[in-house]
Amino acid sequence: MKIKINDQIPDIEIYQLVNGEPQKSKLMDTLGKEKIILFGLPGAFTSTCSKLHLPGFVKNAENIRAKGIKEIFCLSVNDPYVMNAWGEVNNIGNKIRMLSDPYLSFTSSIGAEVDRNSKGMGIRSSRYTMVIENLKILNIQVEKETKLCGLSSAETILDIL
Repeated sequence: MKIKINDQIPDIEIYQLVNGEPQKSKLMDTLGKEKIILFGLPGAFTSTCSKLHLPGFVKNAENIRAKGIKEIFCLSVNDPYVMNAWGEVNNIGNKIRMLSDPYLSFTSSIGAEVDRNSKGMGIRSSRYTMVIENLKILNIQVEKETKLCGLSSAETILDIL
């Protein structure tokens, strides 16, 4: 991954589903300047993402906020409709905001692309979690393999905070 601690988040366009319609916005505007968590993963409805990564953040959202985090964002290379549906299936409510990077604009700008063509998934994102404040990375945890979810888990981030 090219991005590291103390780097600023690139001002890339991402998508969210708002009132049932895809809405494009600048990532910097979406994240704001508060202390936030941004976690990225290979894809909605995939095994580790659905069994561990997203559910861990849903379960621990209040504990994370109690440690000074304003918002929690989940970003994947899926389209905004898929991200919204995945959020609904996982009962995210107002705990997590689902962001879509369907053209890998953010993912490639930070060097997080992972080739999953051999599994029929195309180019995906590596698994990571960032603590960001004022659009600057304070901490980043990147998994060596996408099937792992120890370093980037909500539980690990709670210990770091």
